[in-house]
Amino acid sequence: MAENITRVATDVGGTFTDLVCFETDHESGELKLRTAKSDTTPPDFEIGVLDVLAKSGVELSEIDFLAHGTTVVINALAERNGVTVGLVTTSGFRDVLEIARGNRPDFFNLHYDKPPPFVPRFLRREVPGRMTYRGQELQPLDLSPLPEIIDGFKSEGVQAIAICLLHSYANPSHELAVQDEIKRLWPEIFSVASHQITREWREYERTNTAVLSAYVQPVAERYLKRLDRGIRDLEFQGALYVMQSNCGVDTVESASRIPISMVESGPASGVWGAAELGKLIGERNILALDIGGTTAKCSLIHDGHVKIVTDYWIERTRTSSGYPIMVPVVDMVEIGNGGGSIARVDEFGKLYVGPRSAGAIPGPAAYGKGGTEATTTDANLWLGRINPSYFCGGTLTADMAAAEKAINSIGAELGANADEVARGIIRIANNNMVNALKLVSINRGYDPRDFTLVAFGGGGPMHAVALAQELGIRRVVVPPGAAVFSAWGMVMTDLRRDYFVTRLVDLKPGSAKAIEETFRESEDLARKQFAREGIEANRIVFTRFGRFRYQNQEHTTEVEIDLDHIGEQAVETIESSFHETYEREYTYRLDAPVEMVGIHLVASAEAGRFTITERPSGSNDVQVAVKGERDVDYALEGIHRAAIYDGTRLEPGMTFNGPAIIEDPGMTVVVHPGNRVEFDGFGNTRIELD
Repeated sequence: MAENITRVATDVGGTFTDLVCFETDHESGELKLRTAKSDTTPPDFEIGVLDVLAKSGVELSEIDFLAHGTTVVINALAERNGVTVGLVTTSGFRDVLEIARGNRPDFFNLHYDKPPPFVPRFLRREVPGRMTYRGQELQPLDLSPLPEIIDGFKSEGVQAIAICLLHSYANPSHELAVQDEIKRLWPEIFSVASHQITREWREYERTNTAVLSAYVQPVAERYLKRLDRGIRDLEFQGALYVMQSNCGVDTVESASRIPISMVESGPASGVWGAAELGKLIGERNILALDIGGTTAKCSLIHDGHVKIVTDYWIERTRTSSGYPIMVPVVDMVEIGNGGGSIARVDEFGKLYVGPRSAGAIPGPAAYGKGGTEATTTDANLWLGRINPSYFCGGTLTADMAAAEKAINSIGAELGANADEVARGIIRIANNNMVNALKLVSINRGYDPRDFTLVAFGGGGPMHAVALAQELGIRRVVVPPGAAVFSAWGMVMTDLRRDYFVTRLVDLKPGSAKAIEETFRESEDLARKQFAREGIEANRIVFTRFGRFRYQNQEHTTEVEIDLDHIGEQAVETIESSFHETYEREYTYRLDAPVEMVGIHLVASAEAGRFTITERPSGSNDVQVAVKGERDVDYALEGIHRAAIYDGTRLEPGMTFNGPAIIEDPGMTVVVHPGNRVEFDGFGNTRIELD
């Protein structure tokens, strides 16, 4: 009898809470995939998680590994339902949050107002003391003002304290002393110091990150405790991990201390899933595309690596600079185009799609819940790309009369019929998504023709081929359970932490020692942190990156350093790699000195990983999966009679040619004329383009 392994992931989205379960059959040893969906239940999100676990039929006592992704952090920020925060900073730097940056997006607006800081000025307090940018003490720290500061915070109802002192990324000793004194004076208050989150420079970004982490910490901690208690009451005995924005999971204890690291946990897991899927099927270069109800997200995976950045902003728009969060986040572009994106006509008679969305309530007009505005989903239904009788996997019958009325209302403004309007909506939505894919590929120095497009989310498989055709991509892969693929990605993750440290080192003879010492210090810190949580040092794998720039430049380019030890001979190799990476991204290189600004260390440890095996080919008779035929309007290629396939009956080895539609309970795959489709042993739908 095979050992039973059950790994489960739950992903809380804006509308639905998704579940993916991999379990080993007791008798055959075969790995089986199970998925489920339930409604998301704000503000008590843990109820939706418990609901989807019950709906899936998985016995919690049999689960070895449970990964959880949540929108609780980003929701708390967006809805402003965090707690009252007090800030302690260096004398003279009380107004860093207010000053912010001068790179406002609405540059010519003379009445532009910066976004208000999350901490008002009367809750921002100062302590004397000063470090230099090299970590040397310039002025001793004076803790005498803290008792009065704490009394003031108590009287103002402060529930969390953020600490950010000047140049603490170089030497955190002053921050540690302030934090210890706050704990002595007010033991029950939560506090977070900026060095606990990041050791990178840029004062405004570090300060804002510490403030936002404090702002959401009590909310996130209460939620994770309720979730942990709820599953333990149902006899869950395994390990609970929380998905982070860096494509890895972390323990509940660690995530509760630094909850801001969960800010983009859902999108990150989808990108990681695409990278892991690529390794399974031999595709190292991937463009990952996730189209949901409200947004489309895309990211580039080169040679199997997902790029992680710390230049992340929330609420950034064409008219607002938003707020920076300096935590490791997967590098992606997100636009307001999804299934619920609303079409509109402006005062000049021009058709737009998105970014405004119909959401889940009232949703697209075809939902029959009172929606009156045409959306991308309504257009897909009208063109025959979605089956009105198998809408949302057969759980709804599309209200085509409402969809027609909504589309015709747009047509009345444009002087066009319903077919022309629906085609226009699809083409504009596709164009918006193509532009987003270009931002992560062409704009970064990569040719999309060298990549495979992996499409997931409820809407990804419907638009993927059209996007691939526009970009010259020859292969599209739609994974199994694409509608819940972000949860699939969580199942495939490892325990991961990213360490960023600023340290200025000129790349010249004699610099290797300083670079190696910086990496070693971070590796020792990682081992100590993992050891406190029972993870042995021999389980930890380190991956090294350096951040470099030409001297006198402002920003850096990250380069992987594939070396366990950096000696003097390695410096020249590192510099050469920087020149190549810089030229690929910016099309030129300079004959100028290079300096390292800092390091990026990835520390990961397997969390009970398993191997997915390929199923052998079965029956080649694809006709058993044919449901019928219908006319489908492909927007650019015209109307074609398409074969309709039942996705649940497709087996490994089955092939067919487009035009076709594959209908699955959670998604619809649109196969264009001339495409060749193959269903592989991992359950993927592979589409080859002409």
